Amino acid sequence: MAAAAITSKFSAYTQRSSNLTTTHLNSICSRKTLLGLRYNINRRYGNLEVQDGGVKSREAAVNVKRRWVVKCTAEGIERGLLGGRGRGQEGNFAMPERLKVVALMACAMCLCNADRVVMSVAVVPLAAKHGWNSSFLGIVQSSFLWGYIFSSIIGGALVDKYGGKRVIAWGVFLWSLATLVTPWAANHSTMGLLAARAFFGLAEGVAMPSMNIILSRWFPCNERATAVGLSMAGFHLGNVVGLVLTPIVMSSIGLTGPFALFSSIGLLWLTTWALRVANDPQESRSISSSELRLIQDGKSNAPSLKKGEFPPLRLLLSKMPTWAIIFANMTNNWGYFVLLSWMPVYFKTVFNVNLKQAAWFSAVPWGTMAFSGYVAGAASDYLIRAGYSLTFVRKVMQSIGFIGPGLALLCLNYATSPTVASVFITVALSLSSFSQAGFLLNMQDIAPQYAGFLHGISNSAGTLAAIISTIGTGYFVQWLGSFQAFLTVTASLYFATAVFWNLFATGERVF
Repeated sequence: MAAAAITSKFSAYTQRSSNLTTTHLNSICSRKTLLGLRYNINRRYGNLEVQDGGVKSREAAVNVKRRWVVKCTAEGIERGLLGGRGRGQEGNFAMPERLKVVALMACAMCLCNADRVVMSVAVVPLAAKHGWNSSFLGIVQSSFLWGYIFSSIIGGALVDKYGGKRVIAWGVFLWSLATLVTPWAANHSTMGLLAARAFFGLAEGVAMPSMNIILSRWFPCNERATAVGLSMAGFHLGNVVGLVLTPIVMSSIGLTGPFALFSSIGLLWLTTWALRVANDPQESRSISSSELRLIQDGKSNAPSLKKGEFPPLRLLLSKMPTWAIIFANMTNNWGYFVLLSWMPVYFKTVFNVNLKQAAWFSAVPWGTMAFSGYVAGAASDYLIRAGYSLTFVRKVMQSIGFIGPGLALLCLNYATSPTVASVFITVALSLSSFSQAGFLLNMQDIAPQYAGFLHGISNSAGTLAAIISTIGTGYFVQWLGSFQAFLTVTASLYFATAVFWNLFATGERVF
C-alpha cells in the first residue's frame, strides 16, 4: 500500500510537469540581459528537460536535479571580442569581421593624415630653399584644401549611392599617387607644387564620408561611437607617424624619402582592402551568422538612394540641426588645421627649437588625441546603453569638444616654454576629439539615408573655414608678429559654436 501511494504521488507530479506547455517553457528559457544580450537556460523538471529554447523528454527520476547553463550568444561576448566563426566554419577561431573592417579603416585614416603632415614638416626646408615668407607659406599649406573642398560633397553623394569600399579605394590610390609626385612638382615649379597638393586634397575628400558610411553599415548603433573612436585614433596617430618619421627619413634619404615611403604604404593597404573587406556585412563570405544578426538587429534600416536620385539639398538646409552640424564642422576644422599646419612653425618661431624637436613637440598632442578619441567613443556608447537620449549624449560630447579646447588655447597665450605650450596644445587636442562623438556621429542620427551627402556639405564648409584659418594665421603672424591674436579668435569661435550647438542640435531622426 505504501509503495502504491508513493508511485501514485510520483505519477501525479510527473503529470503536472508534463502539462507545462511548450510556449510557457520557451518563454522562461530565453531571457535578455540589460545590454540586450540573449542567453539560453538548460533546466530539468522531473521527466522534462528545458534546453536551448526547446522541451525534451527524459527518464523519470526520484531526485530532481536542476542545473543552469548560461550561454551568451552575442558575437564578441561569447568569444571575447577577438573570436569569431565564419559561415560554414563554426568550429574555427577567427577575428570578428567588423573588427577587421575597423582595423583596416583605422590604417587608412592613419595614412590619410600622415600624407598630409609630410608637407607640414617638409615646408620648412622648402621655404628656406625658395625664400617663401609667412603669408606665402600659408598659401602653400592651404593648397591641399583647395581640392578637398570640392570633393567632399561629390564624394559624400558617391558613398551614399555606391557604398564606401570602392570610393575610399579610389581615394587612397589617387592620393598615394599625388603624394609620390609632390617632391618632383616642388622641384619643377611652385605652381606645380600647388597643383599637386590640390589634387591630393581632391582625392582625400572622400575619406571621412567613406569612413562614416562603412562603419554605420558594419556596426550596431551602440558600438558605432567606439568604432568611430578607433578609426579616428588611427587618423590622429597619422599625425604622430608623419611628424616623427618625416624629419628622420628626410635626414637619411632626402626630401623625396617620406613621400615615397607613404605612397608605397598606401598601395600596400589598397591590396589588402580590396581582398579582405566587403561593402556591406551581408556581402561578406566570412562573417558568422551570429555577428551578422547582431549587426542587423542593432542598426537603423535607412533605404539607399535610388539610381539617378540626388539628395534634397534644399530640404537638408531648411532644418536647424543641419546648420548645427555645419557650424560645428567649420569650427572644428578651423581650430584643427591651425594646429595641424602651424605647430612645427609655432615651436620654431616662438621657442626657437630645431625641426626635429619641433616635430616631437607637435607629435605628442596628436598621440594623446588618439587615445582620448577612443575614450570619448566608449563613454558615448556607455551613456546610450545606460538609457540616456542621443540628444543629451551628443550635446554633452560636443560641449566638451569645444569649450575645453577654447579654454586651453586661451591659456596657450601665456605659455613660457615649449614644454608648457605642448601641455596646453595636448589638452586642446585631447578634448577636441570628443567632437567625434558629437557632430561627426550626429549626421547618421538625423539623416541616415543622406549621411554621406550631409557629411560632404558640412565638410566642404569646414574646409572653407580651414583655408581661411590656415592662410589667416600666416597673415596674422606676419602682421602682428605673434600667434596670440589668432589663438584668441579661435577660442572665441569655439565658445560661440558650443552655444549654437546646444540650442539647435538633436539626436532624433530629422530626414
